[in-house]
Amino acid sequence: MALRSNLAGKVAIVTGGGRGIGRAIVDRLVAEGASVVTCGRNGRPNDLPAAVLWVQADVARTSEAAALVKATREQLGAPAILVNNAGVQIEKNVVETSDEDWDLVVGANCKGTFNMCREVLPLMTRQGGSIVNIGSISGSVSDPRMAVYNASKAFVHALTRSIAVDHGPRVRCNAVCPGWIRTSMASEGFALARDPERAEQDAIVRHPAGRLGDPKDVANAVAWLISDQASFATGQCFIIDGGLTIASPLQPGLF
Repeated sequence: MALRSNLAGKVAIVTGGGRGIGRAIVDRLVAEGASVVTCGRNGRPNDLPAAVLWVQADVARTSEAAALVKATREQLGAPAILVNNAGVQIEKNVVETSDEDWDLVVGANCKGTFNMCREVLPLMTRQGGSIVNIGSISGSVSDPRMAVYNASKAFVHALTRSIAVDHGPRVRCNAVCPGWIRTSMASEGFALARDPERAEQDAIVRHPAGRLGDPKDVANAVAWLISDQASFATGQCFIIDGGLTIASPLQPGLF
């Protein structure tokens, strides 16, 4: 039986909800009865459910993050849930990274998350609320040639803990840290390999779960964290990676 999180009547903002993990989170929260707002830097996706409010916004821009929260309050009410999912990935080491690359990744992954938290916290401090930031295993173990991305996700994890400490008990703040999830970002990572297909198969056998993750796996974790069933969970970074980071780096197929 599916776990239900009783979100009926609650307003939720999910940044970057047009595709991939963000879209799976949007769909799950809608199914749970929440009134959902999502955003992106481009126009509304054609297949987004009609019930979902779309606001075109780049949350790395302070004014656009504020406008997103304002639109939410005016059209649906004060948000009780924030899921910071919007983010970008660039496959470069430190030497290869340009100032423009830095601004893009740190802007989306760090400043965007910070901006949205800063906008909703005064509201949530009064009424209560839950924030879930989408981190990554890359914030704890470094993927090669993703230097700024790795660092940006470590920032997200640290910010999560700070918000939990500074703004509890009215506000809970947690992070979900996915591993290899079947999204366009994962495909871009495998594409860096000399043999992308072999790299993907090698990655799969390193997962005790026997597969890569699905965006719905992350959405399920988010749905639990924002529910009352997780009322004693705050300031934590929950790894959803099929066991990848707890396994020995030795190739399982050799034994």
